[in-house]
Amino acid sequence: MAINEYFINKLTFRNTERLIKDVSLYEYDGESVNSCGTQDRDYLVRIANRNYQLSEMYPDPNDKDNWKRGNIFKYENGYFHWGKQLPLNSTMHKTFVSYYHKDDQDYRNKLENLFRDLIVSKSVEKGDIDTDNSDEYIKQLIQKDYLSDTTVLVVLLGPKTKCRKHVDWEISSALNYKIGDKYAGLLGIILPTHPDFGKGKQTSNNYPERLNDNLETGYAIVKDWTEDRVKLQQYIEEAFSLRTLNADKRKNSRKQMESDICE
Repeated sequence: MAINEYFINKLTFRNTERLIKDVSLYEYDGESVNSCGTQDRDYLVRIANRNYQLSEMYPDPNDKDNWKRGNIFKYENGYFHWGKQLPLNSTMHKTFVSYYHKDDQDYRNKLENLFRDLIVSKSVEKGDIDTDNSDEYIKQLIQKDYLSDTTVLVVLLGPKTKCRKHVDWEISSALNYKIGDKYAGLLGIILPTHPDFGKGKQTSNNYPERLNDNLETGYAIVKDWTEDRVKLQQYIEEAFSLRTLNADKRKNSRKQMESDICE
């Protein structure tokens, strides 16, 4: 198989942060892109010295099966140079995305397309679970392995997210110790359609009440929507860390919503 080009989508650095430690590497033969796994800096140097082209690679936000070519990695005077910061080649946390399917499906799709190589998605697809009973809904989430080992719950915050009972149930379930070895970390992402987008509010009457409870204690965090892969990875890592650091601040005593409070 003739190799035309190599691609990098994630990397880590040595302690000095000047030299690459390892990368997530792919090879392209003109027809298909195939994973080479994790490779160290010496491997990259050998590729560069053989005059193969090394480029960044990032997911197409609008197509779950497509990737795009980014900046070229140049190897000069013993150093690699490229255009922008890339996500870390680190642990992919098991992440459940909670959202209002009717209004916010496009944002959910874009998030999972953009960050498909940074998280292990545990999310429910539309139509996977169809029930109006709280106990049965949560039971199915656990039995079908959606929330049973989730380590971070991401709540997409649109204008009506606070009204939806299923979002409340999913947050409550993720904060239940019975679902895995620890509680899940909790990250709210404010969508551009939300009235508080860009305002920097850490709590709001426009957020789900159970999320507010945990934002107030410092167990959860909330951030504005971003398509920056590095930032999103940092947000998820922060939420993951807080589930241990602030475990005693988790708050889940509120009674679960019995019905939606808006259309």
